[in-house]
Amino acid sequence: MNYSAPEVSEATAQMEKYRSGEPDEVGAALVVVGLCAERADKETRIRDDMIRVAHRAGASIRQLAEVSGIGRKTVTAIVATGTHREG
Repeated sequence: MNYSAPEVSEATAQMEKYRSGEPDEVGAALVVVGLCAERADKETRIRDDMIRVAHRAGASIRQLAEVSGIGRKTVTAIVATGTHREG
């Protein structure tokens, strides 16, 4: 696999954002935690958007809570926002 210089530079900048100047294992662990947090946030936004879509299409709060593994109160709050968030 080949990467361009700008791609490598962007990846390095992303890692350094989380490394916080920490060397070795601590810095590496911080990078992994930071990148995982970004991914989790993105996945949560996608899940929430799909909950809204499913609810508009007729899925019940109970069904959505069961398949998502989150509580009905949380599903109700997600549905209540009713807007697509950019991200």
